[in-house]
Amino acid sequence: MTRAKAIAHALDYFDSGSFKSDLSRLVAMPTESQNPERAPVLAEYLDTEMRPLLESLGFTCTVLTHPKAKGPFLFAQRIEDEGLPTIFGYGHGDVIRGLDAQWAEGLSPWALTERGDRWYGRGVVDNKGQHLINLSALKSVLETRGGKLGFNAKYLIEMGEECGSPGLRELCTEQKELFKSDVLIASDGPRLNAERPTIFLGARGGVTFDLTINAREGGHHSGNWGGILSDPAIQLAHAIASITSPTGQIRIHEWVPKELPAAVRKALADCEIDGGPDGPTIDREWGEPGLSPAEQVFGWCSFDVLAMKSGVPETPVNAVPPSAWARCALRFVVGIDPDDVMPALRRHFDRHGFGMVEVTKARDAVFNATRLDPDDPWVEWALASLAKSTNKKPALLPNLGGGLPNDIFADIVGMRTIWVPHSYPGCSQHAPNEHVPVAIPREALGLMAGLYWDLGESDRPAL
Repeated sequence: MTRAKAIAHALDYFDSGSFKSDLSRLVAMPTESQNPERAPVLAEYLDTEMRPLLESLGFTCTVLTHPKAKGPFLFAQRIEDEGLPTIFGYGHGDVIRGLDAQWAEGLSPWALTERGDRWYGRGVVDNKGQHLINLSALKSVLETRGGKLGFNAKYLIEMGEECGSPGLRELCTEQKELFKSDVLIASDGPRLNAERPTIFLGARGGVTFDLTINAREGGHHSGNWGGILSDPAIQLAHAIASITSPTGQIRIHEWVPKELPAAVRKALADCEIDGGPDGPTIDREWGEPGLSPAEQVFGWCSFDVLAMKSGVPETPVNAVPPSAWARCALRFVVGIDPDDVMPALRRHFDRHGFGMVEVTKARDAVFNATRLDPDDPWVEWALASLAKSTNKKPALLPNLGGGLPNDIFADIVGMRTIWVPHSYPGCSQHAPNEHVPVAIPREALGLMAGLYWDLGESDRPAL
């Protein structure tokens, strides 16, 4: 009954082919939450796969619903002793649309396919593979420790994360006491790179909004009216250009933090962003001057234009367009007031003479920026556990560059949040050909077994 045996148990599960077989079954379920026709499959995923697995581990399971949610939630808990710490796990069983026709020849989103050193299939990383790794590692510790974990465990699996987690915020508000735990340990998103185990402590927040200029009804011939009618495309281009410098430095002071905290800078000092051979080349002159790429993504804010349209791009005509539109997004870190993002943009446009631009929020769901203090003792403990299991120095990211519902768990439920991702930046998680290098899930099973084992030891941090 040792830590090494628990890790070996988890690796045997992988090497025997059982993990691949179990993951194949999950991938085969087309749990597209963005597709209303898949609603029955969302419930089936919980009923036929997650509930039996969790119950076999001694969890008591309850299906929860909320009117705003895309699908049901499965809540499971396993209480060994009220005096022990309670660890909260989270995952989502829904996936982004399969985009079946766009996958490479011989690949399907709904079949786990091994090609070279990779496994392909929708959900292998986002997020079926990740929560299967954690639950399987939990099982290895239970079986090695004679049916005990040494801590209490709660787990929540939702089926609407890819739609912005509708209903999750309200559910956690209503069920705060039921979900109450000491530390969230969950997995989503990518590692810093494929080779380096990673911990991140929160997520950047995100606001998506539309900019629109409606100048008049219909287009008018540019030869007869050009020069005496305002051009909404030109106006919108200038309005957007006023938000940043020509190299992307944000010029709305309410949209950037006052400083990069020392603890964040220290954590990112040895972090190099590397998307692997499939990743893009970093434009090092872009963004906030004086920051490393890692500091830009994990410690600062970024503004992007996601789409723009004016006139009829497919069949341009000689007419002054009547309107122009753009969808934009701000990713922001701790220190930005999310309630002031849109008002600050309105004030900025009005100051610069762009009162004709309408500003509207594109999505109701907004994840706020959150970040556990990198100096928290649980962070040092988790890093030490991963290092012990892998003989590698883990990367510590103060927060994920993308969005996650971390603020719901941190701010509403009120717990520490530690994420251990089992993917990598080049995994194509929201695109065709989603994949994972086979080495990552194998290593992840071992390091999570080690982490769960350490949670049951007496030298874990005090709460």
